[in-house]
Amino acid sequence: MAESEQQKQHSQSMPWVEKYRPLEFVDIVGNEETVKRFEVFSNEGNIPNVLLAGPPGVGKTTTILCLARKMLGNQMKNAVLELNASNERGIDVVRNKIKMFAQTKVTLPPGKQKIVILDEADSMTEGAQQALRRTMEIYSKTTRFALACNTSDKLIEAIQSRCAVVRFTKLKDEQILGKLRSICEKENVPYTNDGLEAVIFTADGDLRQAINNLQSTYDGFGTVNSENVFKVCDEPHPLFVKQMIDFCLKANLDEAYKIISHLWRLGYCAEDIITNIFRVVKGYDMPEYLKLEFIKEIGVTYMRINKGVGSLLQLSALIAKLCKKSIKSE
Repeated sequence: MAESEQQKQHSQSMPWVEKYRPLEFVDIVGNEETVKRFEVFSNEGNIPNVLLAGPPGVGKTTTILCLARKMLGNQMKNAVLELNASNERGIDVVRNKIKMFAQTKVTLPPGKQKIVILDEADSMTEGAQQALRRTMEIYSKTTRFALACNTSDKLIEAIQSRCAVVRFTKLKDEQILGKLRSICEKENVPYTNDGLEAVIFTADGDLRQAINNLQSTYDGFGTVNSENVFKVCDEPHPLFVKQMIDFCLKANLDEAYKIISHLWRLGYCAEDIITNIFRVVKGYDMPEYLKLEFIKEIGVTYMRINKGVGSLLQLSALIAKLCKKSIKSE
């Protein structure tokens, strides 16, 4: 009795991202075709080395863990080494931890191998990557490597060529919405539809971020509505940005400038503002050719901000160009 009470308290104190992490392939949200490939690998065994590339929070690590769980069963604890390469990124990790694990003998059924999971592999130093390449060759009979990263181009060619590269994409809004609704029902979270829409907007295709934002809002305010979500996430409110785009479409530069300077005075950095402008314009109901022109100008401004020129003047120049594009389109 005391033990079940203890388990209940532990479950309540767990972050929702861990509590609701899928344990089977069928529970994984999005990237259905990619997940099916891994399900086939888990049934057949003898998997190749794999490199999973894609944005954060789309299920790369979860997919590999589901594969390991299904393929290795009770032996998973002994036959899987999980490392986060952003913490353990040097050559010593490859020489010591990974090499020692690869040398360890574990009795597995025919066609099954030990698995080394390297999360955020693109953070590894080049020396560590060179050492890993050699380790992958030497222990290829007994050990498989699964590398998860955001961008595969930061990994050396020698590692990329030794792996089957699998790409994950951002999740669709409706996929995230389904998962959030399911969590709200299980946790008895009071929510409004605009609250969940706000959570999805702030997450931008990242399910982990969405679940974290949902839990933070609920823990902070007890109810999930758009006002509370933007208090917790603290990024430029899309309603302000939509109003600004409205004024740009009407070529009303003065009113558009008032909004962007207001956002600037609230303390938001240029990158936050420009990112939200892009997300709002992407889903805005406007002529397609004009949307393309707007996105082109936003992209140029984003590039300049990334180079370190993140000033109000840069953002003001952007809205002036957007107003100019609107006048030309009339």
